[in-house]
This record gives sequence, structure tokens and C-alpha cells, in this order.
Amino acid sequence: MGGFFGVASKDDCMFDLFFGTDYHSHLGTRRAGMAVYDREKGFDRAIHNIENSPFRTKFDKDVSEMRGRWGIGSISDYEPQPLIVRSHHGTYAIVTVGKINNIQAIVDKLFANGHSHFLEMSGGEVNATELVAAVINQKENLIEGVRYAQETIEGSMTMLILTPQGIVAARDRLGRTPVSVGIKDGACCVSFEGFAYLNLGYTQERELGPGEIAMITPEGARTLLAPGKEMRICTFLWVYYGYPSSSYEGISVEEMRYRCGAMLAKRDDAKPDTVAGVPDSGTAHAIGYANASGIPFSRPFIKYTPTWPRSFMPTIQSQRNLIAKMKLIPVHDLIKNRSLLLIDDSIVRGTQLRETTEFLYQSGAREVHVRPACPPPLYSCKYLNFSRSTSQDDLITRRVIRELEGTSTPDNIDLYADPETPQYQAMVDYIGRKLSFTSLRYHRLDDMVASVGLEKCRLCTYCWDGKE
Repeated sequence: MGGFFGVASKDDCMFDLFFGTDYHSHLGTRRAGMAVYDREKGFDRAIHNIENSPFRTKFDKDVSEMRGRWGIGSISDYEPQPLIVRSHHGTYAIVTVGKINNIQAIVDKLFANGHSHFLEMSGGEVNATELVAAVINQKENLIEGVRYAQETIEGSMTMLILTPQGIVAARDRLGRTPVSVGIKDGACCVSFEGFAYLNLGYTQERELGPGEIAMITPEGARTLLAPGKEMRICTFLWVYYGYPSSSYEGISVEEMRYRCGAMLAKRDDAKPDTVAGVPDSGTAHAIGYANASGIPFSRPFIKYTPTWPRSFMPTIQSQRNLIAKMKLIPVHDLIKNRSLLLIDDSIVRGTQLRETTEFLYQSGAREVHVRPACPPPLYSCKYLNFSRSTSQDDLITRRVIRELEGTSTPDNIDLYADPETPQYQAMVDYIGRKLSFTSLRYHRLDDMVASVGLEKCRLCTYCWDGKE
């Protein structure tokens, strides 16, 4: 997915920018960067590969050399950024988070209008952030250009733009990703994750609304374009991506996960010896389940992270699966001869959870019941990049449907999203057998929405029900 952090300060902003950006390291694994503006020196920037080293290690030297009163930073799963752009709007730096589904159509239109070229990344793809800048530059002023980009892009696009006047923050049109504003004496910051600025002395001022554009200066956030009324914030932020101490639209990630686990327990009839979360994202769900059911919570395996932070994850899927397995260290005394109930955030491909289950059986587990904290994903995400490497046919649900129906895209696909249908139950039973679970029961969509506490019309649930 990716994350961002921006600071506008009356004094040098580098300390806050460095640590605020670092607090987003759980959202990206490939590239990171910072850009600052100083009235005397102008723009300065640093970008590094963070695939094999954490953010702080790679940027330790830069933070002691870069200076500026305002700056922006990015953690990215894909494109290198921030980019520094020189245009008729003047020079600015830009970072983005989102997904563009109509890249080729936009590129063709820009070429037709006389845009000369784009710098290709490895694999021949256009840098999405550069493309956003090119769209913005089609208009007479920067704010009109940002609005035009939001209207032109199919998908979602949230951005920070660093200018000599301050930072322009623009939340994507339907608010699929969050933008939180923090304030303290002499400085204002803008962040994907609201918790990222708390230890830096900021308090939350507000969250930008869907499609809102604001100017961030040391005095605060001034709205340049009012927010829209519609919102489709990503539900998976609460289920998985969000850090436990985060909150979106005023709703705590950790508390949502407790509610989620409790609702899973209320619909369950399994009688395991203990409940465990697949660390780290499943742990809070499991605590909620244990609290509601009265079944003891335990940690039958521990995630080893001192030398393998999340950023140390290869891009090749087979290697990712191996590293994920190597991180889990068994506690045999909590596994042998036990009936375990595991809660994971989701089952996407099923590879890692199947290996985890096999590992538990090999360690002496008597039973392994699995309760994913969200419904079975049936669609690849169209709006954010958390499933960029996952085609729809890679989803275990689609593979199973192909085996049941002879095609992964049957006309009755909606029946597989409805937990009351025989098709849904046949799919779930098949997945459970395929992955060697003693039993499998997913969180229902209606219960998951209730776990969040927002109206369904304000949540994006596309990956589960295909509803836009």
C-alpha cells in the first residue's frame, strides 16, 4: 500500500519528518524517501531501497544533512518517491498513495496533448506519482490540477505536494485512505497514520474529509476544497493494515479487532482448548474472541522480528512464504496434544496459513480450527495496492470455485459471497479440506461491518462482495 508524513514547522522539521515517516514502515516494503524545502537552499531529497534494511538505517546519514522548515516523506511498496517536479506551477515535490486503473488511457491522452515522455521504471511501467504530476500540470494552477487529477484517475489517489508556500494535502475523492492532521506549538503535520505524530508532541486536530484539499502551514490546515459527502474508506485498514494504535474516522483499530473477535465467538460452536492469533494482525482479534467465549488465549508460536522486520520481505512470492514461515517459532508445550483455534486477518492465497497449520500438526497439535477475521475475498482490490501482486485467479476462493464450477467466473458468483447459500458453504468446506483445517468459519460481512461501526455505504467492501 504505502504511507506518508508531512510537516510544516517554524523551525527545522527534519526530526519530526524522519520519525513520522519511519512510523509508517508497516505499510511498505520496497522504497522510502523524504523531500524538504529550505528558503535558502531550495529543495533537497533522498530516496533509498528498504527491502533489506529498515528506514532508520538507510536514512540515518540523510537526516543529519538535510534541512528544511517543511517536508514530506513516503514509505512505498512500489514506486520510488517523493519526486521533485519543475513545471509552470513552479518547483514542487510530490508523494502519492493509491492505485490508477486507467494508466494507459491517461498516458495516451497526455501524449495526444503534447506531453513528451515518461521515465520508465523497471519492468517498463510508468511511475504512478510522475503520472499524477503530469496530470496536475495540465491545468493553470496547482489546486485546479489536483482536483482535475482526482476526477481523471479511476481508482484512488491521495497525495502530498510540497511547495515553497506549504504542503498541499489531498485525500482521494471517496476517502478510501485516511489523512490525519496533527498540531502543536509552531508546527502542523499531516499523516496517513494518526498515531505517527503523537510521540512527537502533536495532538490530532482533525481528519480530512473525502476529496478535501488543504494547505498545511505551521499555523494549521486550511481547507482549499471542501470535502464531498460520499465516503468509501477501506475496511481492510481496520482488519489488517492499520497499526493497532491507529484510528480512522474516530474508530480505534485495536477496539474494532476486539469487537470482531467477539462477534466471531458468538456465532461459533467450536470447543478448542485455547485461542491464538496468527501474529501480528490476528492477535487482537483472538483476544476479543477469548474474552467473549471464555476460552483461554495463548501464544503457541512467537514471531521472531529482531533481525527480520516486516520490511525484510522479498518480492518473489515463494521467498515471502518461506520467510513468513521462518519467522514463526513454536512453543511446543502450548501446542502438543492441544485443540487450537487460530484467528488470522484473512485468507488470500492460503499458502502461508496452510504451512502454518502443517507446522502445528507436526508440532503435535490435535486439532486446528481456523477463523479468518474477514469474509472470503472474491475480488482483487481495484482501489489500493495491497493486492497488486495478486491476480483474481490467484485467490484461493477463485481457485476453488474453478474446481467446483469449471470456471473461476461463473454467472452465479454473487452466491459465493452470501453466507446463507449452499454455494458459499460448499466453497468454505472445500477450502477447509484443501488447507487441512479441522474446521473453517469466516467472519460474516454484516458482522464485520458492525465490528467497524460505520454504515456499510461509507465503507469499501469491494474485495468481498464486488460492490463499488
